[in-house]
This record gives sequence, C-alpha cells and structure tokens, in this order.
Amino acid sequence: MDMDTLIDVQHLTRYFGTHRAVNGLSFQVRRGEVLGFLGPNGAGKSTTMQMITGNLAPSEGRVLINGIDLLDNPREAKAALGYLPEQPPLYRELTVDEFLTYSARLNRIPGNRVRQAVVAARERCGLAEVGRRLIGNLSKGYQQRVGIAQAIIHQPAVVILDEPTVGLDPIQIREIRTLIRELSAEHSVILSTHILPEVQATCDRVQIINRGELVLTDTIDGLTRRMQLAALRVALRFPPPAAALQGIDGVQEVEPLEEGRYRLHHTPETNPAEAVAAAAVHGGWGLLELTPERLSLEDIFVQLTRNEPMVEDAA
Repeated sequence: MDMDTLIDVQHLTRYFGTHRAVNGLSFQVRRGEVLGFLGPNGAGKSTTMQMITGNLAPSEGRVLINGIDLLDNPREAKAALGYLPEQPPLYRELTVDEFLTYSARLNRIPGNRVRQAVVAARERCGLAEVGRRLIGNLSKGYQQRVGIAQAIIHQPAVVILDEPTVGLDPIQIREIRTLIRELSAEHSVILSTHILPEVQATCDRVQIINRGELVLTDTIDGLTRRMQLAALRVALRFPPPAAALQGIDGVQEVEPLEEGRYRLHHTPETNPAEAVAAAAVHGGWGLLELTPERLSLEDIFVQLTRNEPMVEDAA
C-alpha cells in the first residue's frame, strides 16, 4: 500500500440478517485529502462509517488505517483514528481543559505529555480562551470545536467527522470549514454531511453511496465538469423556425421553452455558442440571452440516488 494512503477500504460488506446494507465498498483516502461522503437516509452511509471507525464489524472485507488492519489489530488501528460523531461525546459538567485531559488519557497519551497535547489541541481548534469554561455553557459552535479537539488530541493519521456543522450559524460553519481544511494538512479526513455546498467548499473528492453501493467517486474538479450540462439557453427577440436553429453546426436538439426561448442540446465535446451568436446576428434574430446551463450538486445527487442515468463514474 502507498505510504500516503491512510485509509484503505477493501470490499466492505455488511448484512443485517438477510438484508445487505453495504455491498462491496472499496475506496482509499490519501494523506492531505478531505473526502466528502454522501448518501440519502437508509443508503448505508452510517453503517459504513461505523465499520470504518471500528464500532461495527463487517460481514466481509477489511479496513486498513495507516496500513494497520482494523480487525486484526483493533487497538493499534484505532490509535491512528480520531472520530467526531454527529452528537459530540461531551461531558457538559466538565471544563474544556478537564475534558481534553480526560480524552488525552483515554487515548493513552503518556502522563508527561498530556498537558502539551491539551494545549496543542486547544490552540488548533480555537479554544485557547475557553479552557476553564464549562462545556455546558459554551455555544453550539464551540462545543463542536471541543468535539473536534478530542478527535485530534492524540494526533491521529485519520480523522472522521460526522455532520460537524449541523445546527451552527453561518459564521460558525465557515470557521469549522476552515478548521477542517487546516486538519487535512496533516491528516486524512472523511467528512460525512447532508449539506451539499459544504462538500464543494471543503472537500477534495466526493463519494455518493446509494442502496449500499458507491454510485459516484470523483474529484471536486471532475464534479464541476459533470455540472456543465451540455445545453445552451437562448432567448431571441425575433425567433426563426426551429429548423433554422437545428441547422446550426453542433446543435443536436432544439427544445422550445416559453415564447422566444429555447434550450439547445449539444454534445459535451462541442459548444455551438459562437455559431449560434453568429447565426443570430446574420439572421437578425435579436439575441437577448445565450447562457450555458449548469447542473447543481443537488441535481447530480438526486439523479444518482433515484437511479436515473448519469455520466459514467470517474475512478
């Protein structure tokens, strides 16, 4: 295995009775990478996360954390893993420093290094000024920061964050996203979220799971290319017969919309925008609009999870 591959999931499968919740998932996450893990309710996402974190045994397959088999050497593998569940495991009656000290000891950090680990985690997560405050008196945003701090206090190779920005205000969301990007400099990060714009803002790569199987694996750049729908939206003051638009080089299909407006479909490899503009000028059609249409990440997500046809997945 590549030394920079910190998460290696191989043919992961999980049955509950006769129901197969996860079916043969395989993927890797490299050092310095943030992977967005998406899926609708019931898709098998939570089951997968539980298996990757060692909280649920797979029926088949294996998980390597920093090269260590999670089933064969669970204690050693989990030592290289930091986890923030959707509900942070916080003791509200403790101060931030008390809780982080407790977390450091749980992670078997030697006694003479506990204080140093607490200070480092507190600084990285923006908690320097609240160390002596009760966790129960902190805002939701700061409680999330404490949750992330306990996940990274032992400097794990892998950090898994489940819905880390749920319930936060826009400023807090931005701060947590920045923190996640900073974490990726030293860790592999899996970010499980239902907030689709968060994936585009934070992740390097995205995976979508549906009915227990991966239906998309792509980089954010590749995803952006997918979102470029092969169509132009055209508005004309003096529209010609549809046949005139159909005859423009590169136009495959003319879809009439409201009066004077059309959607011109073309192949992804060609863009007839320049030819359309030239034809409009030459024919005196009065070009009012010429806009490439785009899919949103939500459109792609809905199409994939409804099992509608999509472009073939990238590796």
